[in-house]
Amino acid sequence: MSNAFFRIKQYIKMYVQNVYLPQIYKSAVKHTSVNRNKVIFADLHSDKIPYSMRAMYDRLKKEGREISIYCRDMRKMSGRELVAFLKAFMKEYAAAGYVYICSYFLPVSSCDKRPETKVIQLWHSGGLLKKMGYDTLDDIPEYYKGNVTANYDLVTVSSEVCVPVWERALKLPAGITKATGLARTDIYFDDDWNYEKREEFYNLYPDARGKRIVLYAPSFSGNAADPECAGIEGIRRVFQRIDDKYFLIIKLHPNLRNKYPEYFSERSVSISTEDILPVTGILITDYSSVLFDYCLYRRPFILYTPDIDSYKKTRGFYVDIEKFPAPIAKTEEELEIILKNKTYFDYSEQDYEDFCMKYMGECKGNSIDNILKEVEKL
Repeated sequence: MSNAFFRIKQYIKMYVQNVYLPQIYKSAVKHTSVNRNKVIFADLHSDKIPYSMRAMYDRLKKEGREISIYCRDMRKMSGRELVAFLKAFMKEYAAAGYVYICSYFLPVSSCDKRPETKVIQLWHSGGLLKKMGYDTLDDIPEYYKGNVTANYDLVTVSSEVCVPVWERALKLPAGITKATGLARTDIYFDDDWNYEKREEFYNLYPDARGKRIVLYAPSFSGNAADPECAGIEGIRRVFQRIDDKYFLIIKLHPNLRNKYPEYFSERSVSISTEDILPVTGILITDYSSVLFDYCLYRRPFILYTPDIDSYKKTRGFYVDIEKFPAPIAKTEEELEIILKNKTYFDYSEQDYEDFCMKYMGECKGNSIDNILKEVEKL
């Protein structure tokens, strides 16, 4: 997709958001009242409930809530399908007691929301790493009109250190961002779930038994219109050269699907990145927040960052990643040396513990309870 075509699509989306959707909502409000038992889960990046909301969905379903699911991957939808989807959402939005999202979902911010309806943002990543929101043009371009986070009532983050950054980067009112921990992380503390996921993995990859599992899960550079993965070819070459004591799994960001279709085969996508974490012995990433989920297992990770100099200039970071408790490889040769010499173990356990507590300190297995307590106060 060219940048010009991408921009045209953005302008069309802005018209739909700023003109069409508010009209649909306003009309629906006239004929509905808010049902406090009605809950909507909404997302435009996945055809099913994203991992970041799945545990909350299970909890509220168990409690007997009236739930509607509006989750579609807009990249797979025609313009007509997308408009019909958004229209249906706005009608239900007008009557919902609660709406849960986990990424930017512009329809919730498109109108003057009823105050009785509460929007809860279960943000999909923890910790602090690459810049986001209004702190970078890659997330919200200058030509975008409107506030992408309008109407939020609660935003959940992984630790107190994240709160002021979220408030600034997303232009959030003071007081609505809470360090409750992330709903997505509760499952990592469930021993039965961890055992189940390990067995699922080895059933899918029986050749991996007896080897150290290496998960390569990078982010992407650029924007959704023209994404890149600077490290993928280097990773392939390194693991072709080193011994077979390692078993490599590559999980690329969904935005890279069209760029690298060979990494999105049926088998490779049948198990999610999160479901691989229980069996992962070493995580290799660049700037992906998956490292914060992974650190809850207190296992080693490697930062493979061949494009770090350009990334600092174009996107930037909130933190100095060179102070993370992990080795950094800027070239494939450096990565190969780290793997051969096993220097990924050369970190202070106390430094690692301090790192986890600083960035994921409120993720202790009870985040959903914490979030629902905050929701009750709204």
